[in-house]
Amino acid sequence: MKQLSSVEEFEKLQNNGKIMFLFSTDWCPDCRVIEPFLPEIEAKYSEFTFVYVDRDKFIDLCSQFDIFGIPSFLAFENGKELGRFVSKNRKTRDEIEQFIESIR
Repeated sequence: MKQLSSVEEFEKLQNNGKIMFLFSTDWCPDCRVIEPFLPEIEAKYSEFTFVYVDRDKFIDLCSQFDIFGIPSFLAFENGKELGRFVSKNRKTRDEIEQFIESIR
């Protein structure tokens, strides 16, 4: 999964195609739980470009988009928000796939 390197890159990506931002961080135990199956989800939903956003490095983006829990997902298509799966709760593979299916 591509890692976000700047706010400018975020703005460019959100306006270019179908993008799924994953807000996460290294110390988050619930984020570690989803890591093993994320490559399979990326492959299954290949119409999206998946981008990892480190919450600690991009706290202003989190605030701007009301991302107050991690892991959280925020999807855009050509600048328009398609949907969000944002909460502080642990997420299952089924919940993540249901969210993506709902915005395809």
